[in-house]
Amino acid sequence: MRLKCSGQRRRRSSWTTFRFSAGNSFSDMLPDSSAFIFCRTLVVALFFAAVSLSCFILYRASESVGFRLLNSFDSFDPSSGLRYVFPSVVDDSPLDSDEYRLERVLKDAAMQDRTVILTTLNEAWAAPNSVIDLFLESFRIGDRTRRLLNHLVIIALDQKAFSRCLVIHTHCFALVTEGVDFSQEAYFMTPGYLKMMWRRIDFLRSVLEMGYNFIFTDADIMWFRDPFPHFYLDADFQIACDHFSGSSLDLENRPNGGFKFVRSNNRSIEFYKFWYSSRETYPGNHDQDVLNKIKNDSFITDIDLKMRFLNTAYFGGLCEPSKDFNLVCTMHANCCFGLDSKLHDLRIMLQDWKRYLSLPLSLKRSSISSWRVPWNCSLDSLHRYDSAEIDAEQG
Repeated sequence: MRLKCSGQRRRRSSWTTFRFSAGNSFSDMLPDSSAFIFCRTLVVALFFAAVSLSCFILYRASESVGFRLLNSFDSFDPSSGLRYVFPSVVDDSPLDSDEYRLERVLKDAAMQDRTVILTTLNEAWAAPNSVIDLFLESFRIGDRTRRLLNHLVIIALDQKAFSRCLVIHTHCFALVTEGVDFSQEAYFMTPGYLKMMWRRIDFLRSVLEMGYNFIFTDADIMWFRDPFPHFYLDADFQIACDHFSGSSLDLENRPNGGFKFVRSNNRSIEFYKFWYSSRETYPGNHDQDVLNKIKNDSFITDIDLKMRFLNTAYFGGLCEPSKDFNLVCTMHANCCFGLDSKLHDLRIMLQDWKRYLSLPLSLKRSSISSWRVPWNCSLDSLHRYDSAEIDAEQG
């Protein structure tokens, strides 16, 4: 029976006659306003029912042909064996994982030119009063560095590191590889260390492909000044050094992968793909050693990558400390074995910087300040570790 809705309004009456096609009459039973609302409600309900049914049919049809809407970071790279996962937080408060998807985190942290600062963190370095706390403190007390914390993204490599990041910092991202545990201290050149370094290279390649420039910094690097004024404007890839020869173009410089500034473009993306694939050409080597082997490769020339090496006067480390406190931007606890030794020397490094800041301007300009490090991070300790590694391999 088809419903026919007709209203015959009387000039001075509040009643309307509604008739069904079969002749049934509701005259004088419903007020004008109630009947009108009833009719409109029925029409709207039928409309939404039709729309819902159409959407359901369309959805089932899309499933039947294998179509699926992907999340912005539903990614799995079969070639690298890495899967990007967002673990649940261990505290009591539920957390919407969408807030920590990579694209959103990068967008929130990026500067106007789509540059972000990235560091990685595992449980060993995330403990209270450990490396990450010293790292963040250096930003807070540095010269024009506090504001850069707004652009820092901490990449957590395990659940505990991620949970700690949520407590101490704004921009956190969980990067977990299934079947691999990076929570403990990764000793230099151990299998766990090598996996961590190569996963980092592949992850940074994905950041470039998303259109973001980045400064990558190890968390054992203290930030004392804004480094941006000392970057080269024409470089695609610029990297700090364990030893600087005196020329930023000299391929004989000894680069250190713990600090680099990379601009996102086709050249840098192709370079990172080449760098990552070269781990198979030089098995058993970490990313820094492989970079030293490929920096002279004709592939670099073919893609026209502009590579620069950063002066240790501005970007120093324990291998080759910056000599002038008036110039230093960053100091790296490199050439150091063991977390305890690293923490000891990083604390002294921060004390030396605070002592410099407390000096009158005249004494600052006189360049009389000097580092008291390396201390526990002496090169002798590193050489002893290398010798022990060789003995273990021979044994």
